[in-house]
Amino acid sequence: MKFQLPKGTFDILPYAPEEPWQLTALWHKLESIIAETAREYGYAEIRTPIYERTELFDRGVGETTDIVSKEMFTFEDKGGRSLSLRPEGTASVIRSFIEHSLSQARSSHKFYYIGPMFRYERPQSGRYRQFHQLGIEAIGASDPAQDAEVIDMLYQIYARLGLKRLRVQLNTVGDLESRAMYKAALVDYFRPHLDELSAESKIRLEKNPLRILDSKDPKDIELVRNAPSILTHLSPSAQTHFQEVCRLLDSIQIPYEINDKIVRGLDYYTKTVFEITTEDLGAQNTIGGGGRYDGLLSSLGGPDLPGVGYATGLERILQVMIAQGIEPLKEQGPLVYFIPLGEEAKTKCFTLASLCRRSHLSADVELCAKKVQTGLQNATKLSAVYCAIIGSDELNANKITLKHLETRQTTDLSLDRLISYLQGIQP
Repeated sequence: MKFQLPKGTFDILPYAPEEPWQLTALWHKLESIIAETAREYGYAEIRTPIYERTELFDRGVGETTDIVSKEMFTFEDKGGRSLSLRPEGTASVIRSFIEHSLSQARSSHKFYYIGPMFRYERPQSGRYRQFHQLGIEAIGASDPAQDAEVIDMLYQIYARLGLKRLRVQLNTVGDLESRAMYKAALVDYFRPHLDELSAESKIRLEKNPLRILDSKDPKDIELVRNAPSILTHLSPSAQTHFQEVCRLLDSIQIPYEINDKIVRGLDYYTKTVFEITTEDLGAQNTIGGGGRYDGLLSSLGGPDLPGVGYATGLERILQVMIAQGIEPLKEQGPLVYFIPLGEEAKTKCFTLASLCRRSHLSADVELCAKKVQTGLQNATKLSAVYCAIIGSDELNANKITLKHLETRQTTDLSLDRLISYLQGIQP
């Protein structure tokens, strides 16, 4: 029986991937830049389980969202408890924050996470049933500067990766007062067009009319074009907050455009929401986004603290990098690759490789090739820097010849000087 990947998943391979973005080296580059940027912005890593109680996502993400109503992988464990693979990261981080009483440790908190998420949706370019997200959550600060900081951080990650043709789409969904006024205006607008709405949006009109603005149905999209704008239904405090976010983004020269139809796909957002798009992903051109969620912690039983964050799909970032011709970081192969000739030489090479590794020098030994030429080819494929062929002559003379595989230069050494020499030239 031949086993294959489940639909909507993929492997990440060290070489010969089906798609260039599935190359391990590219993921390493992305993850290292994320970690470095997060450290510079003061964010610490948090890791949560890949599954949680289903109720957490029902309450945290929102029962009216497509994620909860259609896309979650939900199952019952042997104790009859309903569990779900996490479809996004914020709810899990908030659960962890509350459960471990992290609010008592300090007044403000900054977290980042990288890991797999799961949504049962139709696989398509850049969208998978198991996918990977970078997310950040900043908890404790209601200042508009925190909103501007998270937008700047995400924009800088993309910029450091070399992404081009980025557009920041910015909006606000207001506070509770604003949304109450806006929902009433949306109901008044959509009610006369009830027969023109999709079946799902008819339900949304009763439960949460803002969700209609996020609909992908062509009929709904056409109606949404002339819908009232949230920007004309803001409370004074919500309007002041949004204006300050815009002013701060201007001050750090982050280019943005206001798009009053952005609401994001989750129910917990308040005030600032944003998306970053690129021209190189086709119709589904959003690569990351987020917003403020000031009431989420208290709704899940935690302290009444404000929060703001974002998420970005790693697969989509990598596909943009490939589409824009951004070269992946090459993986460094072993510093030295030993090719033994005979059993006695194999033992010596094994010993030398072990000594190198214990001295923090990368080394490998050819154990499969029967011909020297094949061993040299394998060393080249592994991107080794040096190779060393050891046979009876080298053993008897207690010497070794290092060959630089790129320059073809050779260096003769006594075996007892190998480690010190490699330590001196290690990049």
